[in-house]
Amino acid sequence: MAASAMRVGDVGPLVRAVRERLVATGDLPSSAASSEVFDGDVERAVRAFQQRRGMLVDGVVGAQTYRSLDGARWLLGDRILMHTPGHLMAGDDVGALQERLLGLGYPCGRVDAVFGANTDSALRDFQRGIGLRPDGLAGPHTLRALSQIARSVTGGAPHALREADRVRSAGTSLRGRVVVLDPGHSTADPGGVAGELRESDITLDLARRVEGRLAAVGVQVVLTRGLTGDPTQLERADLANSLNADLVLSLHCESLRQSPQAHGVATYFYGSPARGGAWSATGEQLASLVQREIVARTDLLDCRTHPRTWDILRHTVMPAVRVEVGHLSHPGDAARLGDPAFRDTVSEAVVVAVQRVYLGETDDSTTGTLNVADVMARAHQF
Repeated sequence: MAASAMRVGDVGPLVRAVRERLVATGDLPSSAASSEVFDGDVERAVRAFQQRRGMLVDGVVGAQTYRSLDGARWLLGDRILMHTPGHLMAGDDVGALQERLLGLGYPCGRVDAVFGANTDSALRDFQRGIGLRPDGLAGPHTLRALSQIARSVTGGAPHALREADRVRSAGTSLRGRVVVLDPGHSTADPGGVAGELRESDITLDLARRVEGRLAAVGVQVVLTRGLTGDPTQLERADLANSLNADLVLSLHCESLRQSPQAHGVATYFYGSPARGGAWSATGEQLASLVQREIVARTDLLDCRTHPRTWDILRHTVMPAVRVEVGHLSHPGDAARLGDPAFRDTVSEAVVVAVQRVYLGETDDSTTGTLNVADVMARAHQF
């Protein structure tokens, strides 16, 4: 699709393609498929689709919404599925395949509707187990076998248990871990702006403050961008995956010019309302800890944690969270974000939250009481 997003008033063949996909998802009647006008009906249908899929509900068809619409038209069996590194297949059919493999006891990671290496491995194990050639192709023979075998895993969430077990078995020290910090936006796309404050500058400053504190306790930290460069969300996720990182922290500031009274901090983790098994248990835990630590140390309003399917959360194979630290469109929040001491406080909260993920059941500290010195002391015990 074109680089620019589509919204009300746009006209052309790409709008028709969007309409066709909205018809396929049931958000528009079949009679609406032939028009090339992006009108109010299309906007409402897009919003309904975005809400159902855990996306930003703005009624605008950007790159991520278009990819999700395109993927939603595929049912399992419509096409042959396979792992294609560098150009991963994605869609509802992939999600259905993952759910089926998990139900049969073949671990393919979380249900993210992306045919990655874990899904490929699980599919080959299934094929090998039933006597098919383990070619990693989800074609007619493999899909027929999947439909004929009874579900072997019932109840619970095996992917969540495996994710939690990986955290427990890793130990409580942060030393040697790899954390990817993702400063939102860039110089080419500064995000929210309030006077001389730009979201891209604030997020990079926060990332560097978090980086310094994590590095002091032995964590290998990688930033997805510096002063220059403008990676896409998929490129940022690919970087984290290529590094086999332990965690991803994406830093942003909210900006709602149409609602200047909105303020506070919110944190997001991978989860899809459309699929009950599609969520990251450790991501949800990390999001909760980040949210609670920031709220306990600042006077920002608690806007809670929420599941979302943004690319940085969905396409990373490790737990990832995105934190919206205040609203630049709110004068009070903007003043706080412009204060270096406040950004120090937020950075400390994030580092403590990361440590608390690995403390697990051994953590009996009160939220807001640990500091980086405590984290460093723990690091020196190992």
